[in-house]
Amino acid sequence: MLGNTANGLFWTYRLLERAENMSRLIETGQRIALTRLSSSDEQWLYVMQTSAVSEEYEKQYSKVEKEAAVDWILRHPENKSSILSSITSARQNAKMVRHALTTDVWEAINGSFLDIQKLLKAKTREGDLPLIMRTIKQSAAFVRGATYGTMLRNEEYDFCRLGTFIERADNTARILDVKYYVLLPSAKAVGTSIDNVQWETILRSVSAYGGFRLEYGHEAGPDDIAKFLILDKRMPRSLIYCCDILKLHLSSLCSAYRNKPPSLSQIMQLQNRFLTHDIEAIFKFGLHDFLQEMISLFGNLSDQIEIDYRFYE
Repeated sequence: MLGNTANGLFWTYRLLERAENMSRLIETGQRIALTRLSSSDEQWLYVMQTSAVSEEYEKQYSKVEKEAAVDWILRHPENKSSILSSITSARQNAKMVRHALTTDVWEAINGSFLDIQKLLKAKTREGDLPLIMRTIKQSAAFVRGATYGTMLRNEEYDFCRLGTFIERADNTARILDVKYYVLLPSAKAVGTSIDNVQWETILRSVSAYGGFRLEYGHEAGPDDIAKFLILDKRMPRSLIYCCDILKLHLSSLCSAYRNKPPSLSQIMQLQNRFLTHDIEAIFKFGLHDFLQEMISLFGNLSDQIEIDYRFYE
């Protein structure tokens, strides 16, 4: 199964993951805003830069304001990576590959689209944001449950998982970078209660707070959080976990098609070069530089998968 079907499945699941992750970025920005030393709306520019949607925003608006920024991320028609655009495109892709999806999966995707479209039909009031964020995350969970519970573990499933975990790895790196590089209020806040609350917010934004506290307790610091989200193989949104899943499904495709394309070599090289070190080495290298390198490499890997499996032929 190559070409359009592989492309449709890969991007259906990548866009569904993106919609959920964009909602998590909004939550991250909101929660960190509560601990800011400044009331400036400029932080929302940083959130948009991290999610790679700031350039087009600045073409539409002369200044950054929270209301406009949140609307841009949620539903603005000129933002092709908005949550509404992502879920709409995911549904369109899923419709084209309906033959490769089970009835339960299709109904979960279609139902998610209808629910989110209804919620985002008009400009969102701030008081409605918690319901919207919760609905988006619950919808993503419904699709995941239907996928895990009803789809055969075959090539179709491999491409679904590749799309999910390319996007998830990219998102974890970006959310970490929001905190470490651009949303920390000032150098004076490092190690203070403000700093600690912000790190806890990062954990909550990737649904990792409970698991982290079970493992590390309440005395752990930023180094432990970074280690958990980068190097802990038990954490399903950590960079190393995502890489393990990507390698697993690329290996499965290699077995199915009896070849070894460059994408498999790329993920193995990525792991060996960047994820075999301890957290101290990563901090010494520079966490921001490390995360930016990982984001770039995940982008290259996605491009190579498209080439290897002839997505547009």
